[in-house]
Amino acid sequence: MKLTILISFLLLLLNCEDTQTSKNSSSETPSKLSIKKEIKPEKIIQKSEREFPLLTEKNAMDFFLGYEKENKENKVRITTDFGNIDILLFDKIKFHRANFIFLTKQGYFDNTQFYRIVNNFIIQAGNSDQKEVRKKRINIGKYLLPTDTNRGYKHHRGVISMPSSEIDNPHKLASPYEFFIVQNPVGAYHLDGDYTIFGKVISGMNVVDEIAKQEADGRGWPNHNIYIRKVEIIN
Repeated sequence: MKLTILISFLLLLLNCEDTQTSKNSSSETPSKLSIKKEIKPEKIIQKSEREFPLLTEKNAMDFFLGYEKENKENKVRITTDFGNIDILLFDKIKFHRANFIFLTKQGYFDNTQFYRIVNNFIIQAGNSDQKEVRKKRINIGKYLLPTDTNRGYKHHRGVISMPSSEIDNPHKLASPYEFFIVQNPVGAYHLDGDYTIFGKVISGMNVVDEIAKQEADGRGWPNHNIYIRKVEIIN
């Protein structure tokens, strides 16, 4: 009888020790730390992965100086609901050509709009009131481009030029995300010297004319959205 009681007591004691050991194992931190070690590197990689630096006033010019040497493309096609506009970018205007090619390769212009149209003057594009476009700008960066107006180019009909930024800008530094095409049959030569011409339409002026004829309000904002569906590099 005493032997039976002793055996039962020993078994109960062993069961209590097993239970305590199991509890201690489940509350240890090394397994949690090992999980953190697996997740943390992935987060760091995601933050640091960029195809290009965030562009600023300080680094944009150096960036495009290198970019234009490696990216020599100079023809693009603007696809709209009214047809295609093919543009030749001038090699002499290095930074503006490189900027336009860079934004094209980043898909920035896709689904932006011709947001200002003045018949017998210009059509202006590259902006939108959509959140997606604003997000693209934030992702690319905030910077301006210097004017480059001493290359002999004039604001003839069909040239593509870059408007100055809307910010306080006495030197008329160019807003890199926007551009305009001169649609006036007699040109717009009063713009010479203030705005940088960096290309010309080589096909599709009939499309430019059709866009310019669309109805707009007093500020030139079209009554109906006129989208750039896609901008792509062509040979």
